[in-house]
Amino acid sequence: MKLVYVTYPVSPVTLLFLRMSISLPFFLAVAWWLRRDEPRLTARDWIYVAALGCTGYYAASFLDFLGLQYVGAGVGRLILYLYPTLVLLISFLFLHRRPTRRQLTALVITYAGVALILSSQAHGGTEGKLFILGAMLVFASSLFYATYLVAGGELVKRIGSMRFTAYSMALATVPAVAQFFVIEPMSALELPTLVWIYAILLATFTTVLPLFIQAEALKRIGAPEFALIGALGPVSVAITSALGLDERFTAVQALGGLLVIFGVLLVSVKRS
Repeated sequence: MKLVYVTYPVSPVTLLFLRMSISLPFFLAVAWWLRRDEPRLTARDWIYVAALGCTGYYAASFLDFLGLQYVGAGVGRLILYLYPTLVLLISFLFLHRRPTRRQLTALVITYAGVALILSSQAHGGTEGKLFILGAMLVFASSLFYATYLVAGGELVKRIGSMRFTAYSMALATVPAVAQFFVIEPMSALELPTLVWIYAILLATFTTVLPLFIQAEALKRIGAPEFALIGALGPVSVAITSALGLDERFTAVQALGGLLVIFGVLLVSVKRS
């Protein structure tokens, strides 16, 4: 995604429109394939699926796209990776699930890591303020995704993760498409060929495939092992963005990133 911004000054609204509209046929195909699965969705179920899709995918993706204009891909992924700790906080505030001592320790470690990451670039001037703005937008994206996970937990168990993913993602396309036609002119789609290639890759290899692979992985290996493997994501993005995009990733940011990952793993991985 960051490669698109580096290649051409495309707006987040246009980029989200491309990502969602190119992904839509795949989600519709899966939804059609699973249409006869039980249980049947009620009108209330459809409202919940639509609301969760718009919250956890459309809103989260749009905020992430906005934030990545101002922060590097590596730092952005580390902040986005906070969502398991946010799930813990939301569950405590709204579901009255008290965190354990281990989870509280993980929260302190995780947000100490975030403070280190932000302190490395939170200096005065326009650049520093834009960095903080970008970090806040990505954090908001993580918060929306965490809300989606908490609110959709029971619904996923009842109708199945694959069907929920297909339905919610297809419905989340509606506001993204409407937003584009309201805000952007059609000339916004007059983009270089390379940007279209990146958009197709973004829609297929970083949207459709990961969503369904993650759903199947959670089903097969469970959350603890999934969390361990998922911890490689922010690390790999930080390394590749530093090498491929020449993004500055300081030792302080690396230390903060390690604290974030360690804290998230404390929350996510259960002791056997």
